[in-house]
Amino acid sequence: MPQIKHIAIATNDAEKTAKFYSEVFGLRQVSQLSSENAKGFMLSDGNINMAILDFQNDAVAGERGKDWEGIHHIGFEVESLEEIEARLADAGSKPMDSVNNALHAGMGGPRTENVETKYEGPNGEMIDVSGTGWIGTRGFD
Repeated sequence: MPQIKHIAIATNDAEKTAKFYSEVFGLRQVSQLSSENAKGFMLSDGNINMAILDFQNDAVAGERGKDWEGIHHIGFEVESLEEIEARLADAGSKPMDSVNNALHAGMGGPRTENVETKYEGPNGEMIDVSGTGWIGTRGFD
C-alpha cells in the first residue's frame, strides 16, 4: 500500500521555515540542499521527510513559480512504480513533463533516493511517486 513519506513546503526563507519546524515540532535536519534548482533543508521525524525548498527557478517550481509559498507537493512511496503509474494513467493523471524534464526525473534508468516522478493530482496538486523513498523516512540510523 502506498504511504505518504514526503511533504514539500515552498518558501522564500528556507532557514527561517526550517528553524520553525525544528524548534516547534522537534524535526531533525537530515540534509541541506544547495543547487541551481533549490536551496533548503530536508527535515524528518524519522518516518516522513519534509523538504523546505527555496526554488531558484520557475521551471522546477512548476506553474506556481519560484516565488510562491506554501505546501508545494506530497510524495508517496510505492511498492511498484509500474503499477502506480498505470493506476495514475487510468485515473487520468498525467506526468508533469515540464517539471520532470527540468529535474531530469522519471527519465528511465536506475532511480535513486529522493528522485521521483511528478504527476498532476485531480485538483492540480503536484504528486511525487518513488520506489526508493526519501532520506529520513526509515528512522535516523
